[in-house]
Amino acid sequence: MIAEIKKTTEHKMQKSLETLKHDLAKVRTGRAHTGLLDHIQVDYYGSPVPITQVANITLLDARTIGVQPWEKNMVAKVEKAIRDGDLGLNPATQGDVIRVPMPMLTEERRRDLTKVVRHESEDARIAVRNVRRDAIAHLKDALKKHEISEDDERRGQDDAQKLTDRYVAEVDRMLAEKEKELMAV
Repeated sequence: MIAEIKKTTEHKMQKSLETLKHDLAKVRTGRAHTGLLDHIQVDYYGSPVPITQVANITLLDARTIGVQPWEKNMVAKVEKAIRDGDLGLNPATQGDVIRVPMPMLTEERRRDLTKVVRHESEDARIAVRNVRRDAIAHLKDALKKHEISEDDERRGQDDAQKLTDRYVAEVDRMLAEKEKELMAV
């Protein structure tokens, strides 16, 4: 019973960490990476589809993303979708390849992005703590139903706290890494 609760708790905390990692990847630094365009939707014959389903996305260099639509008639639509996206990017078409240069970040924008990153990290910490709260509630419920002893419940709570501490430390490490990346010029 306790092992099952611990396993579920750890799995949910790992999911929270993966969500944070995904959210942090969306925050743009001065460097280019292909994951930046993942959430952009392109109008493909009347229905919105992810850009990855209509084009090949590659890195041309450290500051430029190359987007090559699979169909020639999609070049203008893909370029418009990137321009209209919420990333503030200005793509340029060269033949059938769309070049997306990453503009330099201003000091003010870096500070704003740092605030966003801190907010995402705090959300992840809250999610981890909520998982701990749920695990402790399950343990107390099991104790009430006399499925486990008081000592087992206490050990289970200690294990949940140790897991929480470990995952919160990992969130803090990811935050520090992303802030360092953002503030690097």
